[in-house]
Amino acid sequence: MTPRPRPLVDPVNQFFWQAGKAGQLQILRCQACGTWLHPPRPICAKCLSEEVAPETVSGTGIVYSVTVNHQPWVPGLKVPYVIARVSLDGVDDVLLTTNIVGERALESRIGDAVRVTFEEQDGLWFPLFTHSR
Repeated sequence: MTPRPRPLVDPVNQFFWQAGKAGQLQILRCQACGTWLHPPRPICAKCLSEEVAPETVSGTGIVYSVTVNHQPWVPGLKVPYVIARVSLDGVDDVLLTTNIVGERALESRIGDAVRVTFEEQDGLWFPLFTHSR
């Protein structure tokens, strides 16, 4: 397994990188107005509430946009690989930038149904997606 670039983990987003340990995808949500917040931030952009908390979501969604990368930008990361933005089911206005992995990854198209899977590296669980059909 090739090491993925390590994200900057801080107190506001740590839950996102740890939830996969329990097989869960969590997205921050404002407890005052219900707005989903991703990337995570400490204050709701809609109502300015500081009452935000991670919530477990289904981990399913639809490919919103997709590209196949052939450029080896990261040393050791095998190409080609698929970069996608996934519209999560039940999580309004959130597009999660991720990778599509698995046997059919290179066949990914806009509109494909996908589900989350996790890859652990150095105590972080990266949410990746595979085709669900």
